[in-house]
Amino acid sequence: MMSYKTRDMTRPADLTKHEKGTGPFRTQHPIYHDLLPPCNNACPAGENIQAWLALAQAGKFHQAWQKLVEENPMPAVHGRVCYHPCESNCNRAFVDTAVSIHAVERFLGDMALKEGWKPEITAKSSGKRILIVGGGPSGLSAAYHLTRLGHAVEIHEAGPMAGGMLHFGIPSYRLPRAELDSEIKRIEDTGVKIVLNHKVTDLIAEKTAGNFDAMFIAVGAHLSKRVDIPAREAGKIMDAVSFLKSVETGSVPKLGRRVAIYGGGNTAMDAARTAKRLGAEEAFIIYRRDREHMPAHEFEADEAIEEGVKINWLRTIKEIDHTTFTVEVMKVDESGRPQPTGRFETLEADALILALGQDTDSDFLKRVPGVEFQRDGTVIVSDNMMTGCAGLFAGGDMVPSERTVTIATGHGKKAAHHIDAYLRGETHVKPSKHELVGFEKLHVWYLSEAPQQEQHHLTIQERTTSFREVLAGLSESEAIYEARRCFSCGNCFECDGCYGACPEHAIIKLGPGKRYRYDYDLCTGCAVCYEQCPCHAIDMIPESAH
Repeated sequence: MMSYKTRDMTRPADLTKHEKGTGPFRTQHPIYHDLLPPCNNACPAGENIQAWLALAQAGKFHQAWQKLVEENPMPAVHGRVCYHPCESNCNRAFVDTAVSIHAVERFLGDMALKEGWKPEITAKSSGKRILIVGGGPSGLSAAYHLTRLGHAVEIHEAGPMAGGMLHFGIPSYRLPRAELDSEIKRIEDTGVKIVLNHKVTDLIAEKTAGNFDAMFIAVGAHLSKRVDIPAREAGKIMDAVSFLKSVETGSVPKLGRRVAIYGGGNTAMDAARTAKRLGAEEAFIIYRRDREHMPAHEFEADEAIEEGVKINWLRTIKEIDHTTFTVEVMKVDESGRPQPTGRFETLEADALILALGQDTDSDFLKRVPGVEFQRDGTVIVSDNMMTGCAGLFAGGDMVPSERTVTIATGHGKKAAHHIDAYLRGETHVKPSKHELVGFEKLHVWYLSEAPQQEQHHLTIQERTTSFREVLAGLSESEAIYEARRCFSCGNCFECDGCYGACPEHAIIKLGPGKRYRYDYDLCTGCAVCYEQCPCHAIDMIPESAH
């Protein structure tokens, strides 16, 4: 919590110098300001989380959703699949638990689909055409924001449906297809043209044929990494991406009774949980590090373990003989790297699913002049997301970055603004950020504990025998309760704490939604208002700065 800054007594006025008034001489004065909440700062999609939570807690759901889709076109999707770094940075966690931001976002997204809400698009047509290669989250986000900016957008998608890895990499028990398809359809309804089953192989020819003014490359990482494992007689081996895609398309492979998954990321968890749902009696993960160094998010591993998935930590496959796997026991050194021990074990499995990460397919760009690549095949872009070829931009899995749906979505929005500026012969300058509000700046002494509203889960039996969505989401009353847990860090929410505490009546209420202003002729700079503000929307500055 912040420290007190009240001045019990400032120096009295010097009457011999004809100073006005006989009260204390003010050496500081308060100001209202807006600062940056840590949730907003942590959001890869750039959402103004504090603002839409404030609207949601007031029951203004449509306005909250409109504020949300100013930045993110698919809140029903993100409320389910985003790993919510906003919550990891939430100041509320220092008091009890973080606000369940993703759950409120899902509630708003689902309500919008039920009510048929549409985003507000008012921009006039620019007459410019943009080609987007790839219809995954980054491409869809770029298309949406470019359309909102007045441009005509065409997506060329190699697959049979838009969504990319949202469709083929995330199981339906986490992301139901009805909600996904509906949010994609809403983007399409804004005027975005989506051409399916159209793989781009010659980018320059594609640009010329379509008379496009700029291009954005957003092909997802769908090529599974391979590993060489000595095998006398290998059994059924498949990669995780192909496995999950086959389940999505209905061509379910026969796995057998025991299924091994090699890898420790989120895709490995999805593959193991999917195998259980397909009837595998035993699904176990083989991973070369310990849990502390596992790339999968903790809750993903927790849910897999709850469903009966076993994880063999510190193990690496050395040899396969049909259904017998020879694994070496590893140990973690001081840097967290796995080191061999020379001790071996055997495991039995009827099928092996490789979940060792994915690469992008960027070969079709290698004939484009000016485009440069990293060693892993990702495309090098400048700060404005443009490659070395003028007018050619890239984002999402195509560029060096952490690979999540929300980061890809943020890339799409960022690229859209830079493409818009490029087409207008301008440079996009991102607005500067306010100062970040840490918990130490808050004054939360009067706030009581209010634990996070947990979303209801299916039972373990229900989870492992169907692909029904595991989480039920929040009801309207639960969503309002959860939104009201927000501290509104750094942003005035008109609690009247300052207004009621001011001993000089120097604060004037301007009406609902308009906040307050100071009457500095009455203000003594005592800082009582500053101390009473719970969210640090007031600061005290030296009088010389007035």
